[in-house]
Amino acid sequence: MNDLSIRKDRHAGRITFTRPQALNALSHDMALAILEALTRWRDDPEVRLVIIDAEGARAFCAGGDIAAVYQAGRVGDHALGERFFADEYRMNAMLADYPKPVVAFMQGFVMGGGVGVGGHAAHRVVGDSTQMAMPETGIGLVPDVGGSWLLGRAPGRIGEYLGLTGARMGAGDAIHAGFADFYIPEAEWPALIDRLASCGEVAGLKGHPRPHPPLADRDLSAFGGRTLADIMAALEASGDLEALAALRRNSPLSMAATLAMVRAARADQRMQDSLSREYRYTARATAMTDFLEGVRAQIIDKDRNPQWRAEAGPEQVRAVLAPLGAKELIWEEQR
Repeated sequence: MNDLSIRKDRHAGRITFTRPQALNALSHDMALAILEALTRWRDDPEVRLVIIDAEGARAFCAGGDIAAVYQAGRVGDHALGERFFADEYRMNAMLADYPKPVVAFMQGFVMGGGVGVGGHAAHRVVGDSTQMAMPETGIGLVPDVGGSWLLGRAPGRIGEYLGLTGARMGAGDAIHAGFADFYIPEAEWPALIDRLASCGEVAGLKGHPRPHPPLADRDLSAFGGRTLADIMAALEASGDLEALAALRRNSPLSMAATLAMVRAARADQRMQDSLSREYRYTARATAMTDFLEGVRAQIIDKDRNPQWRAEAGPEQVRAVLAPLGAKELIWEEQR
């Protein structure tokens, strides 16, 4: 596959994103290839750890390559999106539960599907160029790929803030919010990767002091509001015009569902519970939400002027997050 380099390197299984011209966007085939490699290496005694990195300075992985899902949804084919998200989420879950150490090196843009790959590694390295975000509400989707699980575990109201606004995090904020573990300057990464592959051990992996996290200084109490309307009113009252502007740009249904999902995820016992809830939304995305309009405005036509039409009341949120019956995402026990 031209978009990924998957190989064994001494004691390491290596997965490298190799489509920097597309900001290493994750396609369905790429998700399946990562899942297949992880499955193969799980019982391979030569592979002691897995290293995931990416070519190009601009992005580790800027998100999922959803153009095919959009095109299929436009002509009424909703099954393609169902298959893409289901396979991607199975790959995310395997990364989170992998029995061998997984080390991810995440430079540049790390968004959406990129968080689903790097954000669930056991050892997550970020650098000075890292810009991490879950910006799905801007395209009529919700923070998925296990994003609601991570957001639900962020301190304070950071999860609601990041999920609703899609705000970006640098290295310090990513570590503070629980999306990363180590800050290491990117110039040191090649030698570190070589050492990890050579020794097959992560015991010596340690980071530099993290940059100060601006999120730690920010008053996010407004995001404790019971409803999206309550949050927007509190932001208006406090004069947080930046956050308020983001909420006015994004899909109301996506934000209302995200608020419910992040809060529900706090009670989940494992990431698969959060993924199953996310799938209830994304499996319906092309048929019942603002997703097609959001992708049109932000990715296809690039007019940045989505016309949101989906209702966003409690009844609509319950409908998009209701169990899927026979299509519910079922988890096989992974060793």
